Amino acid sequence: MQNFISALGLGSLYGLIAIGYTMVYGILRLINFAHGDIFMLGAYFVFFATIQYKLPWALGVVIAVAGATLCGLLVDRIAYRPLRDAPRISALISAIGVSFFIENLSVVVFKGMPRQVLQPDFLTRPISLGDVKLIPLSIMVPVISFALVAALLWMLYRTKPGLAMRSISHDIETTRLMGVSVDKIIALTFAIGSALAAVAGIMWALRYPKVEPYMGITPGFKAFIAAVFGGIGSVPGAMLGGLALGFIEIMSIAFFPTLSGYRDAFAFVLLIIILLVKPTGLMGERLEDKI
Repeated sequence: MQNFISALGLGSLYGLIAIGYTMVYGILRLINFAHGDIFMLGAYFVFFATIQYKLPWALGVVIAVAGATLCGLLVDRIAYRPLRDAPRISALISAIGVSFFIENLSVVVFKGMPRQVLQPDFLTRPISLGDVKLIPLSIMVPVISFALVAALLWMLYRTKPGLAMRSISHDIETTRLMGVSVDKIIALTFAIGSALAAVAGIMWALRYPKVEPYMGITPGFKAFIAAVFGGIGSVPGAMLGGLALGFIEIMSIAFFPTLSGYRDAFAFVLLIIILLVKPTGLMGERLEDKI
């Protein structure tokens, strides 16, 4: 049961990050390689808000999500919007450059040493359920993740901005001719994806209580693999892929402890297999129908 809860929490975090990749790809056909660094910034912002400036934990979370969302908007405005009509390779190179820039700027500004994150007592006090001991954080992570995904799906299929996002994913030029402010909708997409990445970064920092400038690289790569596995371009597929990857990692180590040193390799083996067997992913058949 403890391994099940751990896998559920880890997989839901991968899924939250993967949603940012899949939303941007669904609209722009662009892989936002800076997404993992927005995840890292969310964790750093909550660290500074709660440790450096002694703000209440809840307020620190709000500030961190808002700050990471603003950074995501700046990335779109500075690095991607000027290249809307450029070849896709140009936008891809820009995405890689932005990622390196954020990481190295973080080393200069935040310093390279790992820093301890504040863990509120109410999230870390163990709860005994028979022979199983859990901490509230382990339960909170999947609950918050699924609630955010449900809210996102409601927005995509029940609101006008969501309709505009799905329309842009089909045909950006026709959507523009119909009077939709395409740049604003794309900015909203980046804002939502960055906010979800920030929430994932905060929960990741609480689960593994330290932050450092390169902490977003490995989770970012794994979330990208989860998005591909689930069917990049599909929001439910991204969450499904994240959950699958989380369970593969945790359960493989639980049943085969000697393989713990190969934990990170499982994700890349999974990527190779899915690209060979079903390149469109588990829900890839709906790639053209929705984001």
